[in-house]
Amino acid sequence: MASIILIACLAILGLIIAIALFLAGGYLWWRHKRSQLQFIEPNEDEESSSYSLRGGSVTTPTKASNTSALAANDGTSKDSANKSISMTDMYLDSNDPSENVGQIHFSLEYDFQNTTLILKVLQGKELPAKDLSGTSDPYVRVTLLPDKKHRLETKIKRRTLNPRWNETFYFEGFPIQKLQSRVLHLHVFDYDRFSRDDSIGEVFLPLCQVDFAGKQSFWKALKPPAKDKCGELLSSLCYHPSNSILTLTLIKARNLKAKDINGKSDPYVKVWLQFGDKRVEKRKTPIFTCTLNPVFNESFSFNVPWEKIRECSLDVMVMDFDNIGRNELIGRILLAGKNGSGASETKHWQDMISKPKQTVVQWHRLKPE
Repeated sequence: MASIILIACLAILGLIIAIALFLAGGYLWWRHKRSQLQFIEPNEDEESSSYSLRGGSVTTPTKASNTSALAANDGTSKDSANKSISMTDMYLDSNDPSENVGQIHFSLEYDFQNTTLILKVLQGKELPAKDLSGTSDPYVRVTLLPDKKHRLETKIKRRTLNPRWNETFYFEGFPIQKLQSRVLHLHVFDYDRFSRDDSIGEVFLPLCQVDFAGKQSFWKALKPPAKDKCGELLSSLCYHPSNSILTLTLIKARNLKAKDINGKSDPYVKVWLQFGDKRVEKRKTPIFTCTLNPVFNESFSFNVPWEKIRECSLDVMVMDFDNIGRNELIGRILLAGKNGSGASETKHWQDMISKPKQTVVQWHRLKPE
């Protein structure tokens, strides 16, 4: 009888231990996922607002007070100050200041009598080229955070790296206390007719930092969006027409996005040779543990006939290996002669074709998707 009771107690104890281990594992997995969330980046896939002004000839006054996602307490200045501080902390820019993606010039003015914020988006300067022509088609998307749903846009300026927009936006029905709980978000994009518009850079300005006693003018350096900063990959391409061998060398990566709770990743690279949308051949590098700056030095050779070299592409994916769960994408590029993932990737492929038997080395910024 005693032995039966002992066995039952041991079984219950084992069950309790198993449940505890399961819950602990679930908690660690939740912490791992939570650490990867981006809190400061507006969702660019939200439904566009009816206030969108892209392509319009006139920028008109806009009612923004009824569409705010978070109403400020106009009667309590202390609450307003607390909100301003928290919003400031949330949107402080922590990007690398050495990465130059141009500047934007704008002014702010407040009409106390009509409780209206007046924003003038004036011009951009030294924007990066996003098109093969060596230029961009920039426009500015304007948001008063935390309201991410209702956005305004300037007109598109074609083929320029120094656009002049000179457009005015009015935000009516904003008492000064309410306004100081908002953050002005200016996001510059490159318009693309046939694919998703490329992000050029953005600026966050907490309005509690602005002195509205008079008109204020700002020149602000644009920063690459945090969610788009996945790191960079150094690779080389070489093609030998005589034996139809295409060689991709993955040299190293730098500043990869951390995917683990320890602030590191376990990166490896997966490469697919594609013809159109059909994947033909896959290669992988070894896994490098606990690093954001791996040195791969791996070469992969593919047999591609000369008549098909312009039809194929290389889908290069930098992955984070995970013992628990599915491996995650850190960033990727598509090297191709026609529809690469960016102007840099397409130019790299074209340089390879125009310089047969020569190794062409180039850095590429990884894309999040």
